[in-house]
Amino acid sequence: MRTLNSPQTAKHASWEYAEQHQAEDHALEAARLRGEDLGVTPVSEGTAAALTVLAAAAQARGVVEVGTGVGVSGLSLLRGASPEAVLTSIDPDADHLHAARGTFRDGGVPAARTRLITGRAEEVLPRLTTGGYCVVHLDADSPALEDFVEQAVRLLRPGGLLILNDALDHDRLPRPAVREEPTVRKRAVERTVRDDERLVTTMLGTGTGLLVAVRR
Repeated sequence: MRTLNSPQTAKHASWEYAEQHQAEDHALEAARLRGEDLGVTPVSEGTAAALTVLAAAAQARGVVEVGTGVGVSGLSLLRGASPEAVLTSIDPDADHLHAARGTFRDGGVPAARTRLITGRAEEVLPRLTTGGYCVVHLDADSPALEDFVEQAVRLLRPGGLLILNDALDHDRLPRPAVREEPTVRKRAVERTVRDDERLVTTMLGTGTGLLVAVRR
């Protein structure tokens, strides 16, 4: 049991503080309300801010996203990317994409900067240009996640970023006793990314975990 002055309590307080470091504006707040209506949980506030910073660091011009949701992560990426950047975002649910369009509109993003594709990432990713992108963001709990990662590495230019959301699987990943299929899959993906000689990687504790890798 944690006491009020325990290191665990202090660590959790620091995590909560970091999550709220960057206050969100009306566009993101409205998107989160859309998410509640649709039963969609967007990336956390801290993760949204981290995506903006990472896209800015990469000076991203071409961005791919798997898992559009209601557009919180996509808008965050575009806010950090170069002004001429285009986001290609893939989601199988047309209602999600409709909500995301509202989010991009609220955020002042011109329609020409987004390419929203209703479809399965397994079918769409192989059709995208090899080495044509600066950032690939994966936010999808799919049996095909390892294939998505391989496609992402193919799509990235040298210096490009691969970002996997919920990489810690809501704190289940570090617990060896947890053997549910999604957790086992994410452990395998972490090993695959970490051991890939084409990538330099780190795991961030932001939100529910961000696995970030740079393409050599």
